[in-house]
Amino acid sequence: MFVIIGIVAVIGCVLGSYMAMGGKLGVLNQPFEFTLIFGAGASAFIIANPMRIVKGSIGRLGGIFKGPKYKKADYLELLTMQYQVFKLIKQKGALAVEQHVENPHDSKLFEPFEKFHKDHHAMEFFCDYLRLMTLGTDNPHEVEALIDSDLETHHQTDHQIAHALTGMAEGFPALGIVAAVLGVIKTMGSINEPPEVLGRLIGGALVGTFLGILLCYGFFAPFASNAKAIMEEEATYFNCMKAGILAHLAGYAPAVSTEFARKSLAPHNRPTFAEVESAVESLPPVSG
Repeated sequence: MFVIIGIVAVIGCVLGSYMAMGGKLGVLNQPFEFTLIFGAGASAFIIANPMRIVKGSIGRLGGIFKGPKYKKADYLELLTMQYQVFKLIKQKGALAVEQHVENPHDSKLFEPFEKFHKDHHAMEFFCDYLRLMTLGTDNPHEVEALIDSDLETHHQTDHQIAHALTGMAEGFPALGIVAAVLGVIKTMGSINEPPEVLGRLIGGALVGTFLGILLCYGFFAPFASNAKAIMEEEATYFNCMKAGILAHLAGYAPAVSTEFARKSLAPHNRPTFAEVESAVESLPPVSG
């Protein structure tokens, strides 16, 4: 919602100020200038990036209108899920979760936690480390190094997407100059026309520079910044799982491991201790 408000505000401020100064909107009606700049920018973006980054970038651009994937309620659900799993392991041993990690999508243990259960990447991440526990891995330092490597690989893709979006934004002003130069060339081909015709042609040429700068600093640079912020915030979902897993491997009780995970969250997404305590008390009895 705020992104849409921002877009409307940018357009309103730019065009409103232009009209208040006596400018005529008809002069800005240069659809081929926009086609040249945006089309060339999008095409250059495809040339510069592998298809997985192109697809990921499109998804991220769409995602900025929805905001971060995880909300406070989703983090509360994640914490209660971790508590349930750690409690089962404490009561019955690591092998008690083996059947659940092998078929997590059919697991009755994960099924009550709807958001987590539907998130394939998050569930695969968590179950991979539970699987290591069932195989006898119990050194928190070794697991921490492995998780950090795993997260770094995932975050690298996010960084590539953010860099690609920023690169596309930075290309628009240069393409605006290309459009302006082509407009000047067109004007020079009509040098014998009367002043009012030449003025209209020169104005149309300058619209290219205007559009290139506006697309960059008014829209796509903020889009890239917003997408990067969202990706960084969503990373805390996985860091929350990391904190819980490491605390559990260190031998803490389920409630303490869950508290470690809770403290890893940003304040605006962090449930209170009382909220977590109330949520875990309402959980169904744990079973293998």
